[in-house]
Amino acid sequence: MTEPFTLDVREMLRSGAEPLPKILQAVGGLAPGQPLRLLATFEPLPLYAVLGRKGFDHSAVRHGEGDWEVLFSPHAAAAGPGAAAAAAVPRPSTDEWPMPSAFLDNRGLSPPEPMMRILEALEHLAPGQVLEALNEREPVFLYPELQVRGAAVRTETVGEGVRLLIRCAG
Repeated sequence: MTEPFTLDVREMLRSGAEPLPKILQAVGGLAPGQPLRLLATFEPLPLYAVLGRKGFDHSAVRHGEGDWEVLFSPHAAAAGPGAAAAAAVPRPSTDEWPMPSAFLDNRGLSPPEPMMRILEALEHLAPGQVLEALNEREPVFLYPELQVRGAAVRTETVGEGVRLLIRCAG
């Protein structure tokens, strides 16, 4: 097994910074088959789904209050040919979606507030209705939550942020 690349994001988290871009950059720089050892202040549950879609399994150990170690290891199949094709998931078409029936402007809010507001708003929509939301950054931790709820989502870059269209399951 290749030696893991260690990334410590505890100070970033304590200072209120968003470590996801640094984590994704580290994942992108891994050698084939190389694991990532992440040190964090909490168990990064939403990150499991994000990196799972990129072909990683995880194992977590809590060493104490505010001290977690998570080892992200590539799936055996992810290293083989065709892994990239298996990971490619077509984006849902919004051509025939109804007009949004709710709108949220989440710009200026700190995480996890935008995600919480979106999930709350979806609770009040009927199946098939669409929510439009504007965020300052791509809500990568929101996607696994939407998948669990059966919602379809389309994200596009607009100006210095992102526009989300989310259709409730149904």
